[in-house]
Amino acid sequence: MSTRILAITLVLLSVCAARAGTIIGTVRAEGKPEVSGEGKPGKYDSRKFKFVGRVNSAELSDFVVFVEGKPRNTPAPPAKPIQVITQRDATFRPHVLPVVVGTAVEWPNKDDIFHNVFSMSDAAQFDLGLYKDPELPKPVIFDKPGRVDVFCSIHSKMSCVILVLENPWFARTDNEGHYRIEKVPTGTYKMKAWHERVPADIREVIVPAEGEVKIDFVLGIKGLPKY
Repeated sequence: MSTRILAITLVLLSVCAARAGTIIGTVRAEGKPEVSGEGKPGKYDSRKFKFVGRVNSAELSDFVVFVEGKPRNTPAPPAKPIQVITQRDATFRPHVLPVVVGTAVEWPNKDDIFHNVFSMSDAAQFDLGLYKDPELPKPVIFDKPGRVDVFCSIHSKMSCVILVLENPWFARTDNEGHYRIEKVPTGTYKMKAWHERVPADIREVIVPAEGEVKIDFVLGIKGLPKY
């Protein structure tokens, strides 16, 4: 009898696992259009602000799309391979890395100079000290969800972001802004598209038992006044 119950349970689990769909779509950022034809230069054209760098929304990349929170049907994550952020040419590569809670990240330094990797974020605080290749400190394990901003104490322009998420359903966009999240159990979820420089966009999505559902996102600040 117990063998029969076990067999039925395995079948049900297999059926539930098969009831999963794929979320696809695109993400882009949209800034405020330039004001033109007003006849007079605005304050943004003054000498004080003229040469201040501005974000070009069309050139933004490294978007991350993910299911928010930890839904009840979140499966136990499989063994997590160690992720890698490489320091090369005084730059962290990749600049943005989404991971699921419990993931370990290594930080190899491939430059011929010293770097120092550290973070003081609430979700993770660590300091790997000064080192360079072939020395490699122990991986950092990210066991708390949230955003982790990482810096080098020697080089001011070196920074990256670890986005620690509560479930495995996330993706980073490709160079064209496309994303694809597979094997999402059927159900209704809150989806968030995130970027470190602009406000996020949150949408509700109903994932089918099989097949694809398409959700596109446009990120940006809404309701900006004229310059």
